[in-house]
Amino acid sequence: MKILLIGKTGQLGSDILRNNNKHEICAPDRSELDLNNSIATSDFIKEVKPKIVINTAAFHNVLLCEKEYDQAFRINCLAVRDLACICKEMGSWLVTFSSDYVFNGKKMSAYLEDDIPSPLQIYGITRAAGEFAAMSTAPQNTVIIRTCGLYGISGAKSKGGNFVDKRINDAKINKRLEISCEQIVSPTYTQDLSLAVLSLIENPKLECGIYHLVNEGSCSWFDFTKAIYGIMGMEVELTAVDRHGLDSGMRRPLYSALANAKAKRMGIVLPHWEDAIKRYLQEKYLFPD
Repeated sequence: MKILLIGKTGQLGSDILRNNNKHEICAPDRSELDLNNSIATSDFIKEVKPKIVINTAAFHNVLLCEKEYDQAFRINCLAVRDLACICKEMGSWLVTFSSDYVFNGKKMSAYLEDDIPSPLQIYGITRAAGEFAAMSTAPQNTVIIRTCGLYGISGAKSKGGNFVDKRINDAKINKRLEISCEQIVSPTYTQDLSLAVLSLIENPKLECGIYHLVNEGSCSWFDFTKAIYGIMGMEVELTAVDRHGLDSGMRRPLYSALANAKAKRMGIVLPHWEDAIKRYLQEKYLFPD
């Protein structure tokens, strides 16, 4: 199957490339395909003629979205709409990604695929808008995958590193740290997510619509950090801090764990987050190649 992968240098995109062993994947650099240029993007896709377009690109620096909202909407909403339009015209599938931040966190239990979005900040608004734009433009051609708290071997360059790598670096400098404890999430290893994505697109029962793909279970960022230091054998004095979901005045959802319901019925289940973080740390820090 011929796939066009957008965002090959990101945590998820790089793992999809690394784990693919069945498909012909075209993975252009940003200099070859820039989502800011809708005409050039359309021309490129029509030339490649993929059966599936997998879009892992996003403006996902949550705080920066509050300031650069024009660009956030351009990449997270308008570009996704444009991709959906092109895929509909060509009869191709669009697989694009969204976030737990489309929810407000008031449910206080894991969100299902059919729960109604109600975002609290610009990032979540642009992600929800992208979902609606794609599904309204090409409802028979679009698969939206919501996920949460991503970390992967390549790191998150636009954020200065992923959460795990930042906490490892913090521990090398400070022996006392304050970590927020009020947010409950489903931290997800892109190695596991990439394998799940490949399994999903290969599944004969795949239908258009929204799917949740995350590592099983949920935890606070405090508990996640505690697990990281425990596995690494780092002695750090951690203090749990309740910031009420506020970050520089911006609101984050207090509970944004996702439930993988639809894909699970297709036999696609990601490992538990505790197993995932152990494998990540072993591969990147304890037993690197």
